Parts: sequence; C-alpha cells; structure tokens
Amino acid sequence: MLHKNQSKLMAYSINGLLKLFVLLLISSCSSKSSKWDNINEEGTFIVHRRQSPIGEENYKIHTINDTIIVTSLQGENERGRITGVLSELKLTKDLEPFYYSSKRISRDTTNVLEIEKIGPNKITIWEKHFDKVTKEVSGNFFPLHSNIPAGIEIMLYHYYFKKDQKSLPTYPRGEVTVTNTGKDTVTIGGTQKILDRYVTTGINWGGRTVWLDESKNLVALVKANTQIREMIKKEYIEALPTFIAGNVTEQMAQLSEYTKEVKGLEYPVTALVGGDVLVGLSKSVKKDMTLIIEDGKIVKIGKSEAVQVPNGAKIIDVKGKTLIPGLWDMHAHSNQVQWAPAYLAGGVTTIRDNGNELEFATSFRDAIAKEGAVGPDILLAGMTDGPGAKGNGIIRARSVKEAKEVVALYHKNGYEQIKIYSSIEPEILKVLSEEAHKIGMTVTGHVPNPVDDTRKAVEGGMDMLSHYNRILAALFTNKKVSEIGPYFMVDNEVTDDMVDDAIAFYLKHGTVLDVTFGLGVLRTLPKGNLMETIEPDAGRMAYELFEGKKFRAGINPLLSNKSKLNIIRSAEVLGKFYKAGIPIVAGTDNFAPGFGHFLELESYVKFCGLTPLDAIKTATIIPAKAMGYDEVTGTIEVGKQADIAILDKNPLLDISNLRTVSSVMTNGNYYESEALWIAADFKPTRD
Repeated sequence: MLHKNQSKLMAYSINGLLKLFVLLLISSCSSKSSKWDNINEEGTFIVHRRQSPIGEENYKIHTINDTIIVTSLQGENERGRITGVLSELKLTKDLEPFYYSSKRISRDTTNVLEIEKIGPNKITIWEKHFDKVTKEVSGNFFPLHSNIPAGIEIMLYHYYFKKDQKSLPTYPRGEVTVTNTGKDTVTIGGTQKILDRYVTTGINWGGRTVWLDESKNLVALVKANTQIREMIKKEYIEALPTFIAGNVTEQMAQLSEYTKEVKGLEYPVTALVGGDVLVGLSKSVKKDMTLIIEDGKIVKIGKSEAVQVPNGAKIIDVKGKTLIPGLWDMHAHSNQVQWAPAYLAGGVTTIRDNGNELEFATSFRDAIAKEGAVGPDILLAGMTDGPGAKGNGIIRARSVKEAKEVVALYHKNGYEQIKIYSSIEPEILKVLSEEAHKIGMTVTGHVPNPVDDTRKAVEGGMDMLSHYNRILAALFTNKKVSEIGPYFMVDNEVTDDMVDDAIAFYLKHGTVLDVTFGLGVLRTLPKGNLMETIEPDAGRMAYELFEGKKFRAGINPLLSNKSKLNIIRSAEVLGKFYKAGIPIVAGTDNFAPGFGHFLELESYVKFCGLTPLDAIKTATIIPAKAMGYDEVTGTIEVGKQADIAILDKNPLLDISNLRTVSSVMTNGNYYESEALWIAADFKPTRD
C-alpha cells in the first residue's frame, strides 16, 4: 500500500503531466496555425503559352485580424493581346473560404465570377451573363473556375489536404480530386529538390498536372483546355523541362485509361451488316449493304444478300443507319488527350494538328498509331513563328540558320508540314518553304503580318492557307491584308472580275484553303447572347471546356448585322471558289471536338451554297488528297482503311443529320459514340 505522502506526490505528478500534455497540445495547435496567424507571403508565377513566357502573376497572402486575404494580379501579353485579371480570396484562419472574386481589368470578356458566403449554409454566386443566385451549401467547399489564378490555387491545396477528403465540392459547380502520382527531383540553383507530382481534376477539362513542395505549396502546374499553359513559380523556372515531361506522362496515362474504358476486344474480321453506305464518291447511298473489314481494311462491299460473312467474324448490325467516310478536322489543336474520345464520338477519324507542343503532340500521335490507344489518326504541322512578343510558342525562325534547324527538327520528329504563324519575315518564309519542299514536307498556315500580302505568301512557298479572312484578302490586289479591315467584304467593292482573278491565282498554284468558316460564324454572336443560339449542342460540352466559350464577350449589337453581312458575302465567294475546283478543307480551329465540325459543314451548306455531299467531301476525300492519303482513306472503298462514321440519319438529305453519329470505326476498332462522349465528360445526348 502506498504511503499517504506518496499518493499525494503521484497525484501531483499526474496533474503535472496532464498540464504539460495540455500545454504541449496547445503549443502543437498553435504551431500549426501560426503560419496563418501572421503570414505575409508574396510570390510570382511566370505564365507560359506553349512553353513561351507571355506574362506573370504576382500574388500576396497576408493576415488581417482573423482573415487570410489572398490577392492575385495576372498580366499577359498573349500574341499582342494585353490582358489583366485581378482576383481576391478571403478565408478564415481555419482556411474556410468565405469570399472570392475574379475579374478582367483590361477588357470585357470571360472570367468574371464572385462568390460570397452570407450565412452558415448559404452562398451567393454571380457569373457573367447570369443573375446572382443563392445556394445552400453543406460542409466544406472551395470557390473556383477553370481560369483560377495560381496564387488562389495555392490555398486550394492547403485546404484540400487539411480536410483530408477524397474529393472537395466546388462552386459554382463540381468537385475537385487531387491524386498523388509520384515524385520528381529538380535542380534549382545547384540544389536538388524533391517535388510531389499530382493530377488535379475538376478545374479544367480533364485534369492538370501540378507540383507541390514538401510543405504542400504549389510551385508549378501545366493545364490545357484549348491551349497548353504552364504556370511556374519564378524560382523554379529552370525546371520547366521536368514539368513538360511530367505532364506528358500524366496525359498518356489518362489516354491509357480511356482506352481501357472504351476499347473492346479486337477481331481480325468485322462485318458491318445491313447499312446504307456512301460508297466511293457516289451521289447517293447504297441500301442494305455489308462491309467486310479485315485487319482494319475494307476487303469487300456488297449487297447484304450477296456477301457471305466469314466464320468467326464480329458481326455488327447497322441496319437503318447511314455509313459515311470518317471525317477529317484539318485545323485541330488537340492540346490534351480528352480530344481523342470526343473526336471519335463525333465521327472524326483523322485530324491535322495545326500547332502544339512538340513533346505532347508526338507522344499523343504515337500512342494512337503505334500503341493502339483510342483516338483519331493524327498528322502534325509544326508551329513556327518569328521574333517578338507577338510570336506564338517557343519554336522560332528568326534567321536563315534557325529556319533550317526548325525544318530539320520537325522532319526528324515525323511532322508532315511546317505551320507558318503571323510573325515570320518574308525572306524566312522562303527559306522555310524551300527547306520543307526539299524533303517532301508542305507548308501551311497564316499569311504572316510582315508579308502582309496573301498572294506573296503563296508565291513565297505556302501550299495551304488558313482562315477565310486572310484567304479572301487575295481579292484585293491593290491593298495589303492589314488595309482591308475586319469587315472587308462590306467596306470594299468586290467585283466578279476580282473573284475570277483570285480563282485563277489559287488554281494556278494549287493552293489548299483551310477556311475555318464556322469559327467566323460563331464570332457574329451578339454581346449577351449565349452560344446555344448558334451552336445547338454547346450545352453538351464538358463544362470546363465550355465555360470559357460560353462567356464569350460577343460583338457590339450595332456591329452584329454588319458582321453577319460580312460573313454572308464571304461565304458567297468561298462557294464560288469551291465550285471552280479550288480544294477547300474543313477545320474547326479548336472550337470543340465533334460539334465544331458539325457547325463547319452545316455552315458550308447554309451560307456557301454547297450541297451536303460537297460539304462532306471537304471533310473526307479532299483533305485526304491534300495530305497525300487519298489512296489510303477518305472514301469507303475496297482496299482502303475502315475509317467510317455510322449515323442514325442520312446527312445527304439534311447536313444537320451529321449530329446523329452513333458509332465509329477506325484502325480496325469499333466504338459506340455514347461511351466515348461519356469518357470525354460530354453529355451523350441532348436533354
């Protein structure tokens, strides 16, 4: 038995230990929160577009009383377009967000959002083009949109890991997940640092690759949607190649997952039985036909009653459906792998990527071509620009030496073309063209601003031209491209002789025209109007892709009619070009996979006077021939690849029936569109 004094001593010791434990606990809690009690942090992220620095974002995180305030000012000079975004986030010292605002300060366009917590379970949300709404919230959430600044995103990760949840609800919509995928060692100022690599989903379309330091601070991210951008903390710039490579690794991993989800068993022989088929270049479909496909090629086409299906073949019933050649998009910028299932879902089986980051583009192409990943066949045109802040991307040709090196680089990496951008000098254009032609490459792209003359660009060696406005500048032989103005078909006289002369010029040079006309139609959207007024399926897009497009600034209503008249008159001339035999190829310029293509071909019929069959040719045999693949694909014929779009309705009767693509076949594989749309985070059918 313990002595009475010993009992008291032990009691005192226990009390002392309890007090010490409480003090340690308080000290521990205090140390964890001390960072946010008196934080006063500033930093800079360098903004890159296709690896080329175009601006910076300066942020500050500081505490005032019981509030953490994060401010971000992002400024860019993106190909001469100067923009600024001012954002502010307010949180409690427990990192609970209660106010967020992000707005453009240089021009009225996208990216306007304000969210405020007005009660324990209520927030108000105001987005551009929408009324302010009140929503009930329960539990944790974080305010964000697809253009969230990096300085604000810093706090997202601190909050996410503090809450330790698998996913975190976000407003105005969705949820974020953050998955650790590995570690990367980078050398900064001669010192090695280990960073954790994550993939974050729920901000931009698909996912973004992010790197956090040991304290869970964001140091770099690579994201896409419609263009690749890198946000790198200033002190980590020298590690840019590591971040580029890491993003490619994560993108290819995602493509592999899509392939597992949607790619079924491969059969050496497949039979498409009972469909109505647009065979060759015929003007009508042939009814109740059967196609036998062996090792990805069409080996027999005939009436179903006369074609014997080989034993063991995979039989697909396509009775009542219309089969047309797989479509081509000749002006793609597929900057992330989500484009792959979405393109196929819309019946597009071949794309020409008109400008991308070399590391990603070649990996994307090769994964499909060599490893059997899901996606359209990809042909590459290498983005090349000249000097200055208006230049696009990191690959520049500013001298004869650089021009030769650029062509050699792209040729070594299996590119088909050189893509000319807007800052190339006239003498450099000639060198690029000559070097490309020597080794069997062709030259496409913009009429460069220093050339400022469409005909001289063609005479300087360009085989193909992009964008209807620069193409139609060939009408005005007495004016520079820069002199004809944005409403060139309204503000200038255009005679039949001018049109005939331009036709003769293009026919003489064999120029292929990549008109991107649907994009021009979209740009007639009056300010305040939603995109659904022009593109009926816009609401089916993955929302993070759609977000930036949905909130287009639109044009001044006073100029809307003038813009529409300019489009109509442009279309009339483009229709004459096509009927005269000038090859016109369909391209979307990165508006949206599938839907952009439907709008492009519908616009050819509606505005340019093409028949539905003519419009389909601009997206099948004409681009196949332009790129030298007309013996391989572009029509449904024996001996050609089985690149086939399968539709519920006949597009020759109504071009809008292209929107009824229900399945597709390419590279010997058959896919249902609904599964592809869902994989790409699109809505499979209209609501």
